[in-house]
Amino acid sequence: MKLVFYSSGEPKDNLELDKIMLSQMAPTDPQITFIPSESSESEIHFQNFIKQYQKLGVQHFIHMPIDIPIHETMINKAFQGDIIHLSGGNTYYFLHHLKRSNLLGKLKKFVASGGILAGTSAGGIIMTPSITTAGFPTFDCDDNYISLKNLTAMSLVNFEFFPHYKKSKRYDQELASYSKKSRLPLLACPDGTGVIINGDVSMVCGKLSCFYQGKKINFKY
Repeated sequence: MKLVFYSSGEPKDNLELDKIMLSQMAPTDPQITFIPSESSESEIHFQNFIKQYQKLGVQHFIHMPIDIPIHETMINKAFQGDIIHLSGGNTYYFLHHLKRSNLLGKLKKFVASGGILAGTSAGGIIMTPSITTAGFPTFDCDDNYISLKNLTAMSLVNFEFFPHYKKSKRYDQELASYSKKSRLPLLACPDGTGVIINGDVSMVCGKLSCFYQGKKINFKY
């Protein structure tokens, strides 16, 4: 299994994660499929995505919004690549359309067959068992404006993912309180940091915090 979790941030902040993914996990001359959380302004985000990876030698890209009709030919082409990147955005909206497009199962098969699945912020949360972490803290969370009820996601890992973490008392209090109710560890990642899973090897990139059963543990790579 090959997974990369990005919190977010400027492209230069994620350069180390990008280099590790491409050098240690991807084949030479890979194709990357970019799946945005929504089609609105996604072309702008896609062009920025291309610029980011062209600097590292990647030349082949596919853009596949999923909240508009998708032809089966496009889906097949998108899943024939080497890397699929799930973007950031509203986690509830993104998960809803991944499910409605019947793509969650395809993504799981892609990972099982050796493909690399990367996710930024919302995209990373969707790779975990549920998207509950998108709903807190109350002062900095996604708006569930579509009233999504079923928050179950891909369950590719046995931890929860919290992007955009900021080291502060109010963040720590809410995350520690939540961790008392959860059976899974919660990895809190500031922007510019992330988690890499390559087969049996897992590593963190940057300074991360883990909240588990009400306690906070710091990690650094």
